[in-house]
Amino acid sequence: MMENQINNMAGTTQLGERPFNGSVCNGFLMLFVILIMILGGIALGGWGIWLENGWIVTLGILSVIVGIICACGFLMLEPNEARVLTWFGKYSGTFTETGFFWVNPFYSTKKLSLRARNLDAEPIKVNDKVGNPVMIGLVMVWKLKDTYKALFEVDSQTMASSAQGQIGTDVRSIMNALERFVRVQSDAALRQVAGQYAYDDEDSKNNEPTLRSSADEINLQLEQKLDERLSLAGIEVVEARINYLAYAPEIAAVMLRRQQASAIITAREKIVEGAVSMVKMALDKLSSEQIVELDDDKKAAMVANLLVVLCGDENAQPVVNTGTLNH
Repeated sequence: MMENQINNMAGTTQLGERPFNGSVCNGFLMLFVILIMILGGIALGGWGIWLENGWIVTLGILSVIVGIICACGFLMLEPNEARVLTWFGKYSGTFTETGFFWVNPFYSTKKLSLRARNLDAEPIKVNDKVGNPVMIGLVMVWKLKDTYKALFEVDSQTMASSAQGQIGTDVRSIMNALERFVRVQSDAALRQVAGQYAYDDEDSKNNEPTLRSSADEINLQLEQKLDERLSLAGIEVVEARINYLAYAPEIAAVMLRRQQASAIITAREKIVEGAVSMVKMALDKLSSEQIVELDDDKKAAMVANLLVVLCGDENAQPVVNTGTLNH
């Protein structure tokens, strides 16, 4: 029986955001009522003083005090804002309706923003799958999804402490604290993802995806890792992608020469392939149209000359032979 009671209590424990179900009144109506209470209390106190009646004066003072206390219960929300309400430390719910309202002034409220925010992280140095140091950065769009987790699952209020050591309760300090949390976790996620892939195709094996050639796959995995890390704080990742990728400065020059050499080799292969095709076409054209008869030695010399002309880096200097082929 005791075990069942414990399980039932655990099942009812609040582990996420829920809407506020307490009494909420129209703010303008309560403003009118509170003004009547304060002005009426002042008038009642003055009348009691004129009558020299202590009970009436006390009643007037109490009316003014109650009106001032009730005036602390106003709250106003713009679109994509939320108020987290607690009753003497106990979470009572999150209020998200837009407008001007009044709640019990003894509720503690903390305002949070549900609007999307950008994070443009500075490039960091990480080692790729084969150990090359690379500089990589990301840009991310995130927003708050669960206000309960944002306030009570991570220590955002202490992280938002002011220079005087006071706990941060205003929306700016809390959101800045959450942004620092997002920055640290995004750094860790980026290092984890970047370490699983090689920088480019030359470093990879068996046509594996790389940081340069598989941007969509890398960005998708980066979003998944960020979601896993940031869900603890009730944060939703709208979009995340790598926006900077380069070799680290200490190896950038060497890798640039390697890339240039690779590009030169690829270009040379293309040039030779085209030159051989042109030489074959020239020989076939001369033979089919019977322009000139060439033996094997002449063909070899002609092929050598054409390949030099077609594959050379500089323009060929023509030499006019005024003699005969048999000379």
